[in-house]
Amino acid sequence: PVWTRKGSPGTRGYCPVCGTTVFRMGRTDAHRALKKPSPVKVAEGASHARQSRPTLAVNTTYVAYADPDAAFVHHLADDLGNMGVPTWLPRATGEDVAWAGGVHPALEDCTQLLVILSPAALGDESAAAAWTYFRDHRKRIVVAQRDSVEVPDDLRRAPRVDFRGEYRPALRQLVQVLGE
Repeated sequence: PVWTRKGSPGTRGYCPVCGTTVFRMGRTDAHRALKKPSPVKVAEGASHARQSRPTLAVNTTYVAYADPDAAFVHHLADDLGNMGVPTWLPRATGEDVAWAGGVHPALEDCTQLLVILSPAALGDESAAAAWTYFRDHRKRIVVAQRDSVEVPDDLRRAPRVDFRGEYRPALRQLVQVLGE
């Protein structure tokens, strides 16, 4: 059982003969044990009449972080938005949702990832899953280093901005790196 970005039930499986993914809309008995997620609205803004889902702003940055860093991340996202850099923050739902595409819709739609690197982020499964998804899909990853931690091998080649010192110079550098 899976859920679409609009919160509709469906079932995803694989053909036993050829291995092709098969999908069918509709609720099944397997959905009874699952809580229906809220529809995902990845961005506000104008949408065309024929367009069935909202779209992200051009070059939207997905921000991966651990819950203990939430206050810093929300402040950073507000500042980035004020400087013209659109961001998308995942909301903590407290539940594991099986999405029809296999990953959260915003991961597919965002063009780059900003990882807030801290000790908490190193142990956070959702942050690691986000940077693994972006790495596997050859999407751009940028690291904002918040604390002195060992940088995971997956992130070693990603551009890094150091937020361990003064905030404003690091913010300006981050805006420049994200705009490249």
